[in-house]
Amino acid sequence: MSKAVLTPEQQEFQEYARRWLAENAPPPPPERLPITAIEVMTVGQRDYLQAWQRKCYDAGLVGADYPTEYGGGGHEGFQRIANMELGRAKVPFLINIVGLNMAAPTILVHGTEAQKEKFIPGCLSGDEIWCQGFSEPGAGSDMANQQTSAVPDGDDWIVNGHKVWTSLGHFAKWMILITRTSKDHKYDGLTYFLCPIEGHDGVTVRPLVKITGEAGFNEVFFEDARVPDAYRLDDVGKGWTVAMTTLTYERGAAESAGSGGGESVHPTQRLIELARDTWRDGECAADDPVTRDAIMQRAIVAEGMRQNGRRARVEALCDHPMRLPLQQKLTSSEFVQDNARVGVDIAGAKSTLYKLDERAPSKGYWPLAYMNSYGHTIAAGTNEIQRNILGERVLGLPKSK
Repeated sequence: MSKAVLTPEQQEFQEYARRWLAENAPPPPPERLPITAIEVMTVGQRDYLQAWQRKCYDAGLVGADYPTEYGGGGHEGFQRIANMELGRAKVPFLINIVGLNMAAPTILVHGTEAQKEKFIPGCLSGDEIWCQGFSEPGAGSDMANQQTSAVPDGDDWIVNGHKVWTSLGHFAKWMILITRTSKDHKYDGLTYFLCPIEGHDGVTVRPLVKITGEAGFNEVFFEDARVPDAYRLDDVGKGWTVAMTTLTYERGAAESAGSGGGESVHPTQRLIELARDTWRDGECAADDPVTRDAIMQRAIVAEGMRQNGRRARVEALCDHPMRLPLQQKLTSSEFVQDNARVGVDIAGAKSTLYKLDERAPSKGYWPLAYMNSYGHTIAAGTNEIQRNILGERVLGLPKSK
């Protein structure tokens, strides 16, 4: 974002954010951090990242555009600047990814005043970690096929069922939860709750170990778990509509006012550094024309994505309001996967050396990135589902059967 498009107040905020981050970068973590928040596994990693998010929030770099009555900064157009500066400073990512990018914006749209005041500040500060209860073992990619039930009982609901692939569930205090409250209507039979998780009676969280050896995912069992009606988000039977709001933010089709942070390295810079450090038969990989072409292809795609991001923010340049935003999840997830594949190709046989091996190139980043990359094309609905959405809602193609 150039200074030419910033207001004087935004320019002042940008200078403040840049200065604050230079003066307050956290010390090295006590143990190695994962690539993203969804792989945070240990208490040491959690405590370090939670303290960092709290510090950024206190400095006004998280939730900058949220109303002050809900714990935000009350500004307009500041959060994007904060996100950019957090990335530029190469500081650790913010841990409460579900709270920031899904729970808080959904509560802001659909919540009561009491719900906004109670839940949004904890999302922004990171004091209360959130997880997402959308995926179920038997639902596949059809989110409307939810079977976890919620039955009214006085002022409460009794929840029974099984959720899976619950990132950060082992540290979460709250879950955004989709339940079935009627079997008579597939879409209108869903209801959305803000469900207590940590230490809550009837809720059991079990970690799932991934192919990477990390256990950021979980499965969550509900056995007669009691959830107050006061924690129901929007009306009974409106769960599908509320969930669409969540997915709009999760898939990147709407800008989250509370996101930000994370190490920012140009997407192809790691590949260039790897190629410069990799030698085969006495030749540097950076001098190999095939390798150079592969990296250049990735750079072209990265620049295309960057320009599409800029274009999406200019209404006059968009022929359909959802075309470019909806492409974001599809293109970015495949870009991550293709980048990792090129990295593994460049590293060659050494790409089999994992993160604990001192001989591993880039400290084992590439095999970890490669294995993790497949989660990106599945998360938030598979890319096949995303293609259907683009085809039907943007291109107007006949609905799939």
